[in-house]
Amino acid sequence: MAETLTIRPLSPDAFAPFGTVIEADPATMRHINGGTTERYHALAEAEATGEDAKVIINLFRGSPRTFPYAIDMMERHPFGSQSFSPLDDRPWLVVVAEDEGGRPGRPQVFRAGGRQGVNYRRNVWHHPLIAVGAVSDFLVVDRLGGGVNLEEHFFDTPYIIEKP
Repeated sequence: MAETLTIRPLSPDAFAPFGTVIEADPATMRHINGGTTERYHALAEAEATGEDAKVIINLFRGSPRTFPYAIDMMERHPFGSQSFSPLDDRPWLVVVAEDEGGRPGRPQVFRAGGRQGVNYRRNVWHHPLIAVGAVSDFLVVDRLGGGVNLEEHFFDTPYIIEKP
């Protein structure tokens, strides 16, 4: 029988075991460009290891999921971090899991606001992008380089997200 997952609000403390929440942090803000621009500095660090590795910037366009939604797999990237920052100011879901002996543990679900992004640390189990309500664009920063930078795990019994 599938187990239902509870959705929690995304916060820096709750997400810390998996990476960094990317959002405007007043503690990092300084004015630049003659005072016309606020810079929120060093909100996350991109990771890229391996031969010929580079950090790249992408645009992902996510189709909205239908709920209830089954979480039947998780993935991770052993050689680099991966960040997702929404461009459309729409809420979305972030699903992560602790590593349990090379496999993902019980998933945790966070509801991210449309102005919150995340940076998954290297080797963190997460579900692919979950857009909610409408097609949504995301700026994605990740690694390009040699080696297989994707591991997938499929659950024997899926977990269910009832409704965002």
